[in-house]
Order: sequence, then C-alpha cells, then structure tokens
Amino acid sequence: MSDNNNSTNNHDPNHSPIMTDEEIENLDPNDENIKKLMKQYEEETEKNAIWRESITEGFKRWLKGEKIYDRDKERISLYVSDDTKTEWQDFINMHKDEYTTISKLIRESVEYFISIQSKFSTESPLKLDNQAITNISHALKEPLTSIKGFSQLLLENYKNELDEQVLITIQNIFDQSLLLENKIINILDNIKTESSQYDILLIEDDLATIRLLTSYFESKGYSCQGVVSGKKGFEELNSNIPKVILLDIILPDYSGYDICKQIKMNKKFKEIPVFLLTAIPGSEVEKHMEDTHADGFILKPFDFSDFEVIFQYLK
Repeated sequence: MSDNNNSTNNHDPNHSPIMTDEEIENLDPNDENIKKLMKQYEEETEKNAIWRESITEGFKRWLKGEKIYDRDKERISLYVSDDTKTEWQDFINMHKDEYTTISKLIRESVEYFISIQSKFSTESPLKLDNQAITNISHALKEPLTSIKGFSQLLLENYKNELDEQVLITIQNIFDQSLLLENKIINILDNIKTESSQYDILLIEDDLATIRLLTSYFESKGYSCQGVVSGKKGFEELNSNIPKVILLDIILPDYSGYDICKQIKMNKKFKEIPVFLLTAIPGSEVEKHMEDTHADGFILKPFDFSDFEVIFQYLK
C-alpha cells in the first residue's frame, strides 16, 4: 500500500485525490488512509463510501478525480402535504393506459410546450381569453404533476433501495420537470389576454350596490365593471381606461380620497372623471373636493336620477 500512501498524502484537500484504476481495485477499506479518504468523501458529497459492505462506485469515481453529482445539495426540494401526494398517486393510477411511462409524459409535455412557444414568437402577440389560458395551463401542468409527483415519491420512499445511477436519473427527471414548469408559467404569464372594454369602473365594497348599479347602467345601454377594493381598481385601470369612475370613499384597503388623488396625479388616468360615491355627509365630502380633484360626488342612499350627471361623459 506504499503507492496508495503516497497518493493520499499528497492530494489537495480541496480536490478529489487521483488514483490509478489498479490502486482503486486493490483498495483496503480497513486501511487508515483510505478511511480518512472515505470520511472526506462523505463530508464533501454527503454520500456513502461503503454501501452494503462494498465500496461504492461513486467513491471510486471520486478517487479518480471525477465530478460527483451531489443529489442532496443540488436538489430543489418540494414540500407537499400527504393529501397532495395521495392525489398525485391517484392520478397516476387513473391514467396508466394513457401515460404508460414517465418518458411518454415528458415527450408529450415538451412537444406541447414547443408547439405553444412557437406561436408566441410571431411578431403580433398572441391574445387569448382567460378560459383558453386556463385550458392550456391545465393541459400542460397535468402531466407535469404526474412527472414531479411520481419521481418525488420514488426519491423519497425508495432512496435506499434503488441503484445510485437510477436515483441520479430520477433526480434529473424531477429537476427537468421543475425547469419545464417554470418555463410554462413564465410564458403563460406573458400572454396578453383579451380585455373587455367597459364604460364605467365602479370601485365599491358592497356587492349589492355593485349588482344594483351594474343592472341600472346596463339598462341605459352602458357597461359597468365593479370591483371591491382599491387594489383591484388600479389593476383594472392598468388593463382598461373607462369613461367614468365611481369611487366609494370607505374601502377595505385604501381610502377613496387617497385613490382619487393618485388617479388625478397619474398622467395616464388624470383625465378620467371621478365621482365619489359615499354615505358620508355631503358637508364632510366637500372639504376634500379640492385636494382630491374629484369631479363630483353622489351621496347614499341615492336616487337613480343622481347619476344623470355622469351621462354627459359616457357619450
């Protein structure tokens, strides 16, 4: 073992020691220097140098100076509930005839992904309605759920029973499914959905009021979109520019006064007429008209004739 001693004593502790094939074949696991190398290997890779009383192939490759795939360090963990795991397993059992192998699932997912991506590369952006995006997302993610779920079940439940190379292959499948899932999510998030243009944006947290006013304006031939918070209101403004905004003052997230100020300070939105809609006494609302730059206000309880003032902006 004199040659082995020279090899182990001279190696750089930051790199795998280099040994010849002959030296590796004649390794003595009871040799103190080899034990030190085994300990170093296990600390660096978190893998076993001895498995079932035999020196592992991974340790031998490490001694040759080869890069060792570190499954535990490179793995992206996915934490799911037992119910989710059960759902995945049930899906696999239900689709055995359609998806006989993981390879088939991967092929179909990738082919679908490529066909969809090719449509996005055209000069004019693809516009889809929300239902179409939902259908595409479901068609892509359903097989990916099986790939991720099945491979993770194997990694977690059979880690100590499968051959190391098989585990590496399964880990690669799991990692690639995560990459593909992220690409699908990024592409679907960038699809421009068809927006429905409307005349009136109603920001009001009372659903009964939204239903009432929506019905009223529709009876007059005008479309109305109701949202229940200031945040949702700004999301709508970033998608559509209405002709008029009806804005409740007391909302669950922001004050209607503050929302009105932000709208009027925004170059894109400042020309939109904003009418405050509130049960606050009119004398109190009038104090805020100048600093909010609101175009008017309508008090609750209202009469439908109170809204005639906004019809001039809807023509």
